Amino acid sequence: MDTRYMYSARRRARGAVRPVILAVVVVVVLLAAAAWFLIFMPHQELVAADNGGHPSTPVTVDHVAAAPVNVEAMSVNQLLSEAGKAMKEQRYLAPAGNNAFEFYLKVLEKQPGNQVATDALRETFPFAASAAEQTINQRNFDEAQREIDLLTKADPTNFTLTILRSKLDAQRKTLDQEQQKQLDQQHQQQLAAQKAAADKVAAAKLAQEQAAAQAEQQKQQALAAQQKAQQPASASPETAAASGPASSTGVTRDAVLTRQVNPRYPTQAQRSGTEGWVEVDFKVDTEGKVRDAKVAQAQPRHVFDRSALEAVNRWRFQPAMRNGQPVATELRRRIQFKLRQ
Repeated sequence: MDTRYMYSARRRARGAVRPVILAVVVVVVLLAAAAWFLIFMPHQELVAADNGGHPSTPVTVDHVAAAPVNVEAMSVNQLLSEAGKAMKEQRYLAPAGNNAFEFYLKVLEKQPGNQVATDALRETFPFAASAAEQTINQRNFDEAQREIDLLTKADPTNFTLTILRSKLDAQRKTLDQEQQKQLDQQHQQQLAAQKAAADKVAAAKLAQEQAAAQAEQQKQQALAAQQKAQQPASASPETAAASGPASSTGVTRDAVLTRQVNPRYPTQAQRSGTEGWVEVDFKVDTEGKVRDAKVAQAQPRHVFDRSALEAVNRWRFQPAMRNGQPVATELRRRIQFKLRQ
């Protein structure tokens, strides 16, 4: 065979192989670049965040980062990048729609079994749980429930979820008890204020009644004193006319009842079981007879008046004596009407 022909064939074969090798090299470079951006860089960011030290107690971030636009349309690489930013800023579970857990979970939706997202969720779970516990302690119950639900999506069987749910339930019950206690205290204060107002009204009414009773008592005392003062004056003219210049050494005494007639109990009052009394004012003349009997007071009025006057008019007395001479005098007697038991 011609050597020139063989050499030319070899050159043509080497020329055909070169494009294939070049294509293989390009594919390898592209795969390496994809691996760098999709796997190695997010994993390095996660490791760097972990080496930087997560706080044992999550801190409250005052600045709320804006959620990325159109998260659903983001690629796995973009989601991992946003998740890395959220990890650096300790946005494990909050704010809603812009936190590491939601980004990693979205990665797993798009690419189930993604090792970077799986490892990140597992390694970050304790710190995210601490953040959820802090939310519970702040009594932000709706937000705490959302964060617990997010943790459940990441690791449904983790026992920490049971503890967090128990703490959330306990805090809710504690808040309910505190609110009920506050309502009870307000109710007791209202009742105390109402009782104080009622006591004040009752005290004012009692004071008014006592003042009225005292005024009535003073009025009765004044009337009795006036009647007592009038008795010697009314008897003195008759005494002076009868005795003249009699000696001042005679007997002096009040009228003495010698015959008492019990009153008749009214039939109607007896049937109705009514009891009461009547005070009768009357004069006893110098012969011991009753004159001018009249009802002064009665309880009840107009029930026993007639019976009382009839009885008193039949009474007889030894007349009162002043210096040995009989004199007329005024008296008052109370007659009781009581049913026999």
